[in-house]
Amino acid sequence: MSKPTPLRGLYAITQPHPEGFSALLRQVETALSSGVKILQYRDKLPGGERRRSEGRVLLELCHQQNALLIINDDVSLAGAIGADGVHVGKTDSNITAARDQLGNEAIIGISCYNQLPLAVAAQTAGADYVAFGRFFPSLTKPDAVQAEVSLLREAKQSLRIPVVAIGGITPENGHTLIQAGADMLAVINGIFGTQDIAANCHRFKQLFDSSESPAP
Repeated sequence: MSKPTPLRGLYAITQPHPEGFSALLRQVETALSSGVKILQYRDKLPGGERRRSEGRVLLELCHQQNALLIINDDVSLAGAIGADGVHVGKTDSNITAARDQLGNEAIIGISCYNQLPLAVAAQTAGADYVAFGRFFPSLTKPDAVQAEVSLLREAKQSLRIPVVAIGGITPENGHTLIQAGADMLAVINGIFGTQDIAANCHRFKQLFDSSESPAP
């Protein structure tokens, strides 16, 4: 495990594919070769050995593409396969416990919903990044709390660690979030729910590239 500096760019989150892991793997291969820098393995279905097997395959693929693999919620799985880190939520394993289990080099992110105080506390506890959202209507979590774009601006003034925006993000609305301070855009359906994964990833990448271009 190693911490890159800085954490920035397109952050893809997987969802189980109806045709199985082989189909998901093809999607991931396309996404990684098209600009994804961070991949989160998110699978809520039962099957510990299956998830370990899939996680190891994804980790190898990510490292071949100089990308990072983050495990959703499962600290034990992240440790078992040597993933680059873990993402936890408010009701999941806390940051201190994850750090104790995974070590100082692990990347630990935490969901902070629409609450800046949670993010400040997470930074103090040793989180490597925080995630806010949802910012737009989400197919994955339609009932998730609404976060305002202004929260990103406030977070960048209050935090030293990178900020992730999540929730209904597309190439059409992502620029607003990057301009407001998002270092990473976490995307599920905007990548894996599209007909042309490569094209959408390239469009997201262009948002980050244009934000780094000097003003004329």
